[in-house]
Amino acid sequence: MSKPILDIKDIPSPFQWFTLSLQHLFAMFGATILVPYLVGLSPAIALISSGLGTIAFLIITKFQVPAYLGSSFAFIAPVIAAKAGGGPGAAMIGTFLAGLVYGTVALIIKKAGYRWIMRLLPPVVVGPVIIVIGLSLAGTAVSMAMNVPGTTEYSLLHFSAALVTLAATIIFSIYGKGMMSMVPILAGIIVGYVYSLVIGIVDFSVVQKAGWFEMPDFILPFVDYKVKVTMEIALLMVPVAIVTLSEHIGHQLVLSKIVGRDYIKEPGLHRSIMGDGMATMISGLIGGPPKTTYGENIGVLAITRVYSVYVLLGAAIIATVFGFIGKITALISSIPTPVMGGVSILLFGIIASSGLRMLVDSKIDFGNTRNLVISSVILVIGIGGAFIKVSEQFQIQGMALAAIIGVVLNIILPGRPNIEEDMFEEETKKKTEEKNDVA
Repeated sequence: MSKPILDIKDIPSPFQWFTLSLQHLFAMFGATILVPYLVGLSPAIALISSGLGTIAFLIITKFQVPAYLGSSFAFIAPVIAAKAGGGPGAAMIGTFLAGLVYGTVALIIKKAGYRWIMRLLPPVVVGPVIIVIGLSLAGTAVSMAMNVPGTTEYSLLHFSAALVTLAATIIFSIYGKGMMSMVPILAGIIVGYVYSLVIGIVDFSVVQKAGWFEMPDFILPFVDYKVKVTMEIALLMVPVAIVTLSEHIGHQLVLSKIVGRDYIKEPGLHRSIMGDGMATMISGLIGGPPKTTYGENIGVLAITRVYSVYVLLGAAIIATVFGFIGKITALISSIPTPVMGGVSILLFGIIASSGLRMLVDSKIDFGNTRNLVISSVILVIGIGGAFIKVSEQFQIQGMALAAIIGVVLNIILPGRPNIEEDMFEEETKKKTEEKNDVA
C-alpha cells in the first residue's frame, strides 16, 4: 500500500482543495443527476440533498470516514411506483421512512453488534436482489434510448444519440486513464450531448432563459403535500432499504481496506449507517431521492491516495451551491432523453452484473439446492413483477416482494451457513499492517 498524499485530517492548500473537491463532484455528478431524471424529480434538489447529506454524514462519523453520498439507483423503481400511486409527496414519505430504517438498524447495531444483519442478508439473498434492481429497469433504459421522448414511437435518430452515448461511455470506461476512468458516465453524457446538438434534438432555449441564481423546486412536507404514512408506501421502500444496508457495509469494508483503518470498529458501523440514514431523511424532507455512499468516489480515493475528509466536504459544498445556479440545472434538464437512455443501458447492466459479482466473489455454490432455490425465486418474482394485492391501497410489488421472500427463505430453509466472526477484522487488520509497514 502506498503512503497517502493527504491523510484523513490533512487540510489541502486552497487551490488543491478546490480542484480535488471538483474532481469528486465530477465523479458522482453523472450518476447522481441520472436518478432524479429517471424518476421525475429535480436534479437541482438531488445536488443540494447530496451535498447536505454528505455534510451530515461527515459530522455523524466524526470527520473520520471520507465518503460522498449520491442518489441511490436501488430506489428508482420504488420511487416511481410511489409517485404513481400518491404523487411526489408519497415518494418523499417513503424516502424518509427508508432513512428511519437506517437509523433503527444503526441503533440496534450499536447495542447488539453487526453480525445479525449479515446473517439476515447474506450474499445469496442480496446478490439476486441487486440483479433484480438492474434488470427490472432494463425496459425503461431501452425505451428512453429508442423512442421519441414522451411517446412510444420508434426513432432511429434518437436511438443513434443513445448508441453514441453508450459507445463513448464504454470507451471511457475501458480506455480512460487516471481520473478519466472514474468519470465515464459524465464523459459519455458530454459526448452524447454534443452529438445531440449536431443532429438537432437539443432544446437549448431553457438554458438561455434560465437565470444564474434560481430557487430550486423544493418539495416540502405540510407545504406541498399532506403527510400520510401508509403500509403500501412502507412496503415499497423499506425492503429495498434493508438490502442497500448490505451495500453500505460492503462500501465501508472497501473504504477500510483502501484507507487502512477499521471503520467497522471506529467510528463504528452504526455511525456510518446513521449518517447514511440521516442523509436520506434530509433528502426526503426537501424533495430529493434516497442517498447512498458512492463507489465512484471510493474509486477516486483509491487512485489519487487523497483521503482528506475536507476534500469531500468541499465537494459537498460545491454540489449544494450548484443546485442554486439556474444555468447549471437548466443545462442538466436540456440533456436529451436518449442520451440518458444510452448511459442507463450500461449503468443498469452494471448494477445487475454487480449482483452476479457478489455471488461469484462470495463463492456461492449453486450445486447446493438451498442456494439455487433462494436465488431462483428472488429472480423470477422480482423480474417478473409479481405482487400481493390485499386491497386497492395495499399491495407488495416486484422488488420489495422478492426481497422479503428472499429473507424469509434464508431464515426458514435448513443449512444456513455461519458468518465468520472475524470477517471484517482480518481484512482491515491486514491493510492496517501494510500501511504501518510502509510508514
